[in-house]
Amino acid sequence: MLACARSLPGTAVVTPLPSPPMATVTRFRGNAASFIARLRQRGLGTLGWIGLALLLLVITFSTSFVVIEPGEVAVRINNLTGKRDTIVQPGLVLRAPFRLHSIYVVDASPQTFVMSGTKNKDDLHVAELTVRASDGSNFLFNDTTIIFQVLGDRAEDTVRDAGPAAAFRRWLPPYARSILRDEFGRESTISVSNPANFGAATERARMRLNELLEPHGIVVTQIVTPRPRFSDDYENLIEARNEADNQLVVIGSDLARAGTDRSRRLAEVDRDQNRVIQEKRAELEAALATAVAAQAETTRLADGYRIDTVAKGQAALASAETRALELRGQLAADLEAQRASIEAFANQPVERVMERLGTKLSGVTIGIQPYARDGAPSRIQLEQIGGER
Repeated sequence: MLACARSLPGTAVVTPLPSPPMATVTRFRGNAASFIARLRQRGLGTLGWIGLALLLLVITFSTSFVVIEPGEVAVRINNLTGKRDTIVQPGLVLRAPFRLHSIYVVDASPQTFVMSGTKNKDDLHVAELTVRASDGSNFLFNDTTIIFQVLGDRAEDTVRDAGPAAAFRRWLPPYARSILRDEFGRESTISVSNPANFGAATERARMRLNELLEPHGIVVTQIVTPRPRFSDDYENLIEARNEADNQLVVIGSDLARAGTDRSRRLAEVDRDQNRVIQEKRAELEAALATAVAAQAETTRLADGYRIDTVAKGQAALASAETRALELRGQLAADLEAQRASIEAFANQPVERVMERLGTKLSGVTIGIQPYARDGAPSRIQLEQIGGER
C-alpha cells in the first residue's frame, strides 16, 4: 500500500492513499455487471451496444492521459508493482485505466514566498518577519521574499514526503520564519543595519533552509530582504550615522583627490627637475668630454715632449759619455806624454835644463837683486814683473 505524508518533514503522521487497486477493480466489475443487466432488461439493440462501447472507449481513452504543462512535473505510480516514474517533459502522460496508475502533478516552476503585512493570507503570503536582535532590541522586515522551487528530478521525494499538489508549500512558513529569526537574531541592531552584515545572514539562512528542504526535493534559490526597520528614534540615529558615513566618504574622496593632486604636482615637479637635471647633466657631460679631450691632448703633448726630451737627454748623455771617454783618453795620453817629458827632462844635464829654461824665458826680463854678497849664490828667486813681451 502506498502512503503519503501530510505533515512537515521528520514527523510520523502518515495517511494512506485511496483504497487498494484490487478492491477498486472488484467494485468496478460489480457495477459494470449490474449496469449491463439493467440494459438487458430494457432491451438495448445492437447499435445501442456499439454506441455504448464507443462511449466507454472514449471515456476510458480520455481518462488514460494526463496533460503536463510547461513548468510542471509528474510522478506516476504503478499501484500494482509500486514502481514510480518522474516525468519532467511537458506533454501527454499515459495512465492505465481502472486506477492501475496514479499520477501526481507538481508545480516545479520558481515560486515566491512573501512575508509581508500583519496577517497570514495563504501558504505563500504570511505576516511580516519580526526579529529580536542579540542586544535585546526588536526590528522587522516589511517585505521579505523567498524564491524557491521543486527540483524536477526530485519530485518523487516531494510527493512522498509532503503529499500531492501544492502541499509542500506548507513547509515554508514555519521553517523560513524560525531560521530567519535565528540567523538575524545573531546580529546586533548596529551590525544588522549594515547591508553587508544582513546580506551574510541572509545567505546563512538560505543555506540552512536548503539543508532542510533539499532532501525532500525543494531548493531555495534566493532570499530578498529589505533594509530592517527599527523604532523612530533608532531610525533617526541610523539616518544620522548614514549622513556621517556619507560625510566620511566625501572626506575620503576629498583626501583621495588631494592625494591625486599632490601626486600629480609632485610628478610635474619631478618632471621639471628631471629636465633641469638632464640639461645640467648634458652640459656637464659635454664639459667633461671637452676636458677629457683636452686632457688627452695635453697628455699626448706631454708624452711627446717627454719622449723627445728623454731622447735628447739620452743622446746628449751618450754624446757626453762618449766625449768624456775621449777626454779621458786624451788626458791619459797627455798625462803619459807629460810624464814621459818630465822623465825625459829629469834625466837631462843642467846645461840642457838651463837651455830649455832659457827658451821658456825668452823675452822675459829678470831683475836680480842679490841679498848677500856672495860670489857663488846658492839660491835665486825669480819674480815676474809685468807681462810677457
